[in-house]
Amino acid sequence: MQYLDPKIDPIFKRIFGEHENLCCSLLNSMLPLKPSQQIVSIEYQPIDLLPDIPILKNSIVDVNCRDNLGRNFIVEMQMHWTDAFTVRVLFNAAKVYVKQLNKAGEYKLLKPVYALNFVNDIFVKDSSAFYHDFKMVNVADSTQIIEGLELVFIELPKFKPTNLSEKKLYDLWLTFLTGIESGSEHVPSELFSENVTSEALHYLETSSYTLKELGAYEYYCGLISTQRTLHNGFREEGIKKGMEKGKREGRKEGIEESLTNIVITCHRKNYSVEQIQDITGLSSERILKIINPPLANDENKSH
Repeated sequence: MQYLDPKIDPIFKRIFGEHENLCCSLLNSMLPLKPSQQIVSIEYQPIDLLPDIPILKNSIVDVNCRDNLGRNFIVEMQMHWTDAFTVRVLFNAAKVYVKQLNKAGEYKLLKPVYALNFVNDIFVKDSSAFYHDFKMVNVADSTQIIEGLELVFIELPKFKPTNLSEKKLYDLWLTFLTGIESGSEHVPSELFSENVTSEALHYLETSSYTLKELGAYEYYCGLISTQRTLHNGFREEGIKKGMEKGKREGRKEGIEESLTNIVITCHRKNYSVEQIQDITGLSSERILKIINPPLANDENKSH
């Protein structure tokens, strides 16, 4: 038996975006909810939260749902960290919060929005803590909280099982997300100890997918590999070569040329403007000019 990686987009969405019981279990075990606040049932909501504008393409969330108490939950799996990701998470959560006014009618009836984000990358380098819970608090007294938005980010590479009974499902779901790689023939045996994680394993079996679905899975794996290579290598290597060229020639053209080449390469691989910004550090306006250069020559010919 071979298993697929649950972190890959179509697999993650199939497990938690199509099976309410698994999504409820994940949310209850990952979010800081009191026993009286546990989620009983959910209803999936439309996931295309962001407007279709150039700098925010490829920003559709993985799971968007509402529970029986009217609370909203957004779940995302991010394979690779970018500084823009936090802004996108906040934007999505705020938009879901504001959209409630269409139904609630009064501010006092607005329900909380929780954004749970799994990140398969390390973004806090100087700390071993992997669970980051953000709320709106009084700076002078953090016990004073304005309810409404809560953003949770989990750095998966830092996770280490605790084996504490009261955190069993918490550990099991994180083990599920971190302990299975693409093509694995064996999975952590403890995942079979609970019905929900055992059921989720079934949706990782390659035999559960058609050839077309497996092809889509491989396509996503390829995209992730390319994106990580671009982010980790292109910028550093490109800027380094550009600086060396610039030093030799005494000008900045070397750096500009390298960044231009990176933008063009990313664009050809269908990266969004937002993703290219993260990789190059260039403004969206500069990127768009490189992708769609002014047609000065054509205009001159027309005259």
